[in-house]
Amino acid sequence: MPAFTPPPLPSDDKRWKIVNGTMRKNGFARHALIETLHTVQSAFGYLDDDAIRFVAKSLRVPLSQAYGVVTFYHYFSLKPPGKHTMTLCAGTACYIKGTDKLIASAEKRLGIKTGQTSKDGEISLMTARCVGACSRAPVMICDGQVAGEVTDDQVFAQLERWAVE
Repeated sequence: MPAFTPPPLPSDDKRWKIVNGTMRKNGFARHALIETLHTVQSAFGYLDDDAIRFVAKSLRVPLSQAYGVVTFYHYFSLKPPGKHTMTLCAGTACYIKGTDKLIASAEKRLGIKTGQTSKDGEISLMTARCVGACSRAPVMICDGQVAGEVTDDQVFAQLERWAVE
């Protein structure tokens, strides 16, 4: 059986070298599918069709399997993220403290549902099952910064700050 030759990188973008390094480290083995997809998403912010096809071909997994993994795990996104990301915790403690109302307010204010990005591409609204800060419920994470005991006013104030940037 001839040795496997992986396909050429999709472009000269240096991020593909990082992705290729992940696959090479794992011997281009099928079991590296999730790790490689994580690497792609970390490098590019989301997974587009070309990236999924490249990874599937490189790891010799059926395209349907690669798409199955991408659509099964909530971590993966098929759309580019917004310039800013607001994540509201929807864990039990946060839910009890009213995060459902915060989510509804943010969705109404932005005109989108959770998991979507505003039409102008500025803000992605996400939820998390738990962020591990239950004593500070309800919790929101804005561009990686955690805020606890969040109110509607704080959510709106953050959205306004981003709107004027």
